[in-house]
Amino acid sequence: MCGPIAFMLPVSRENKVLKFVQIFLYHFGRLLSYGIIGLLFGLIGKSLDLFGIQQQLSIGVGVLMILVIIIPSKKVQKFNFSQPLYRFVGRIKSSLGAALKKRTPDTFFTIGFLNGFLPCGLVYMAVFGSIAAGEIFTGSLYMLLFGLGTIPLMTTAVYFSSLLGGNMRRKVQRLIPAFVILIGFLFIIRGMGLDIPYLSPAPTTAIVDAAAGCH
Repeated sequence: MCGPIAFMLPVSRENKVLKFVQIFLYHFGRLLSYGIIGLLFGLIGKSLDLFGIQQQLSIGVGVLMILVIIIPSKKVQKFNFSQPLYRFVGRIKSSLGAALKKRTPDTFFTIGFLNGFLPCGLVYMAVFGSIAAGEIFTGSLYMLLFGLGTIPLMTTAVYFSSLLGGNMRRKVQRLIPAFVILIGFLFIIRGMGLDIPYLSPAPTTAIVDAAAGCH
C-alpha cells in the first residue's frame, strides 16, 4: 500500500527545496507512527517474555508471519475478529484520500502518519519482530529501524514515480511475500535454539545448566 501512496504524494514539481521538505515531513510522520506501533507491540512482547516463553514466542511469530502471507485475505475477512481491523483500515484510507487532495504544510506529515498504520506484508514482518524483541523500547526501536530502512526506496518512488513502469512495480510486489516468508523461517529457526551463533543461539538456561555440569 505504501508504494501507490508515495506515487500519489502531491509534492511540488517546481520548487526542489519545498519538495525535499515535503518528503521529509512524510517520512517523519511514518517514523512516528511506526515508533508508536513498536511501543504497543513491544509491550505485548514484554508481557509474554515475562512468562519465560521467548523461544516459543519467536517460533509463534515466525509461523504467524508465514500464515499471514499464505492465507488468502478473503478467508481472514470471514472471521468476526478481523472486522474491527478492516473498519479501522477503512477509516485510515478515507482520511488519507482527503489528505492527498490538500497541499497545506501539515498535509505531508498527516499522510505519512496515517500511511504508517496501513497494513502490508513488510509492516506485518516488522510488527511481529517488535513482539519477538520482548522489550517495549526495543520493539519501538525495531519499528523505527524498519521505517528508516524503507526511506531510500520510498524516496526513490516519489522522485522517479514517472520512470517506474507497472511491470517493475508488480515485480517488487511479488518479491515482498517471499521476503516475509523467509524472515518468518528465520524467526522459527531462531526460536529453536540450535546453538548456531547469531542465527539460532542456544537457550540461556541450557548454557547455565551446561556450566553447572562442568563444575
